[in-house]
Amino acid sequence: MDQAERHIEEELYCSAVELIERRYPTGWGGAAAMRLVGRDSSKHGGNDDSEALIVTSVAIETANAAASLCIEVGAMCEAMKLDRRVTHTICVVRDDEHAPFTVLSPCGICQERLRYWGDDVMCAVSDNNQGKRPLFVPLRDLQPHHWTQSYPPTELEHYKG
Repeated sequence: MDQAERHIEEELYCSAVELIERRYPTGWGGAAAMRLVGRDSSKHGGNDDSEALIVTSVAIETANAAASLCIEVGAMCEAMKLDRRVTHTICVVRDDEHAPFTVLSPCGICQERLRYWGDDVMCAVSDNNQGKRPLFVPLRDLQPHHWTQSYPPTELEHYKG
């Protein structure tokens, strides 16, 4: 792995951990961080490439668990709003302020959502690697027999930026 990729992965992990520590100083905490590239319609009229941006999110808290959303959804919505492509994603949780941070692989629904930006999105995955550098793999490796292989790429909804 090259130094630039390592830096991206470390920056994402640190961004998620910092948000957890700020938003959830005690008790359980979870946060996601995503790296975005491409257009930013709000700043550049949608025409110019912009530098990479890290966005973070937390899960929505509701009284009805059926109304909740995954931790990563807020960051995905930000990518959509800014018309940028997701290149990397990480989801980090901890049980309480004394527990180690743990990386969670994207759930099946989030894998479906991430596929909008292509099967090359780099995803941090659970690998019992607590205290060490997270492992990132391409989204395609999480579901090697994904249903989208049955269709030509031109027939699938995807990011066109």
